[in-house]
Amino acid sequence: MLLSAREIRELADGAGLSPSKQRGQNFVVDPNTVRAIVERAGVEDGQVVLEVGPGLGSLTLGLLEAGADVVAIELDRGLAGLLPRTLASRGVGEDRLHLVHADALTVTELPQIPRARRAAADAPSADREREGRPTALVANLPYNVATPILLTMLERFASIERCLVMVQSEVVDRLIAQPGSRTYGAPSAKAAWYGDREWAGKISRRVFWPVPNVDSALVLLTRRQTPLGTETERRETFRVIDAAFAQRRKMLRAALAGWAGSSQRASGIIAAAGIDPTRRGETLTVHEFLAIARAVERGTDPETEPATDLEIDRGPGREAL
Repeated sequence: MLLSAREIRELADGAGLSPSKQRGQNFVVDPNTVRAIVERAGVEDGQVVLEVGPGLGSLTLGLLEAGADVVAIELDRGLAGLLPRTLASRGVGEDRLHLVHADALTVTELPQIPRARRAAADAPSADREREGRPTALVANLPYNVATPILLTMLERFASIERCLVMVQSEVVDRLIAQPGSRTYGAPSAKAAWYGDREWAGKISRRVFWPVPNVDSALVLLTRRQTPLGTETERRETFRVIDAAFAQRRKMLRAALAGWAGSSQRASGIIAAAGIDPTRRGETLTVHEFLAIARAVERGTDPETEPATDLEIDRGPGREAL
C-alpha cells in the first residue's frame, strides 16, 4: 500500500511537481521509515489523526494502513489536488480522509470524520465529545515553520493528546530543553506548557527526497491531562516568556520592564510571584513563568495603583510563537 521512492518520483513528475525549498518540503520516500514513525506514534485502528503537510502521501498512506482516519492540512495547491487521486489509486475510500487546503497557521476549525462519528456512536459521553476529531498529530512538518505549527495545533485543538512530529534535530533539542541549558528558550517553555516532551528517534537524511543538508529527528509530546492554567493565563504566560527571552542575558527585572511598564513594577510583580528578580529567564520553569503571569492577575503593583489600571505593553510580536 505504501509508496516506494520510485513511485513518489513518478507521481511528482507526472503531475509536474517538485519539492519547494521555500516551503521546506522534503518528502519521506522510504516505506520502512514511514511504518516506524506510525508505530512509534502508537496509532490505533479507528483513531482520527491530524497530519500537517502530507505532501505526496507517504505518511498519509502509513496512517491509513494502520487503520486511522486522517485529517490532512496541505497548503500547496498542486499537492492538495494530487493526494486524493493517489489514495484512490491505492483503494483508499474518500471517507477515510478529509483534506483541508489551507495554511495550517490559519486553520481554526477541523472537520469531523464521518466514519469516526459512526464508530463512536456507542462510546461513553466523554469520548463522544471528541468523536470524529483528531486525538493525535503525526507529521513530517515543513522545516521552516515546524515550531509555530506544532504550538498552534496544540493551542487550537484541545482534542490532540499526543504529537509525534519530524523536524530538524536542533529543533527537537530546543523543544525538549530544560531550564538552564544552552538550548532552552521560548519554544522550550511554551512546549512545556502543553505537556511532557521527549526525543523519539533520529531519521536518516537518506530517506528524504530531496536529501536535506540538516539532520532530522522525532519529538514526542504528550499533553497534560489537566492544563496548567486557563486560556487567559496561557496567553499572559506566553507574553512573559516572549519578553524574558527577547533579552535572555538580562535579569528578569530588566527583561520584563517593557512587558510590565517599568523595571520597578517588573521587580514587584516578580517578587510577588516568589521569584528573585535578578534571575534570568533562561533559568525559569514554565510553572514560574505562570506564577509571574498570575501575580499580575492578583493585582500586584509596587506603586499601589490598581492592577486593572496598568498599561502593559503588548507591542508587536509579543505573542509570536
